[in-house]
Amino acid sequence: MKRSLIHWLGLTGPIALLSYTAAVVFAPLAYPGYDWMAQAVSDLSAQAAPSRALWSQLAAPYDTCSVVCATCVSLYVSQQRVASRGFRAGVHLFTLMTWVSAIGYGMFPLSDGGTGIAGFQEAMHIAVTAAVVILSIVSLVTLIVAGLRRSEVRRIGMWAACALAMMLVGAIGQGLVPPAFFGIVERFSVFAAVGFNAVLGLNLFGGFGLPDGTPSRRRHA
Repeated sequence: MKRSLIHWLGLTGPIALLSYTAAVVFAPLAYPGYDWMAQAVSDLSAQAAPSRALWSQLAAPYDTCSVVCATCVSLYVSQQRVASRGFRAGVHLFTLMTWVSAIGYGMFPLSDGGTGIAGFQEAMHIAVTAAVVILSIVSLVTLIVAGLRRSEVRRIGMWAACALAMMLVGAIGQGLVPPAFFGIVERFSVFAAVGFNAVLGLNLFGGFGLPDGTPSRRRHA
């Protein structure tokens, strides 16, 4: 297929995943005593965290590329009328989640990791997290249903199911495992959305299976 600029921008999804992974793996090197098995990823980017500067450097591509990727996917599936209205709605909700995450966490980072809700900023951080979780679950469920109904996006629906399963493992596991293993299950949740964004980006790079990036002529539900 002949790729245009918007197809190439799909590669920002995998770039965001690589950037986020690098931040999660290497930022603890600047945080003496950080226990990745017990502590949340957000502790690394807290305002008082010694690793904040390194985290900001490593996660800078992620901060931009994740929003660019999701937005381009939303624009593409809307313009090309990919699959069904339900599928496109799921993509738009996922993109909204990405924007809420980028803006919300940028405005309300934790003041200090592991201190709980100590003030307005921490309360807003929790509120952003709740919004991100709700939007993530609703968008992924919508995409799973769309994948079951339309064969051309069934593979994306399967990836959405995997991402949702990871989120549930993280959410449920955090209440079941001992505090010493909180960080392990929490990482299932945080990587679910980042990984699925990369999947959407790769599908954008491939044009969602449309020949030469031309609009689908199928009737849409």
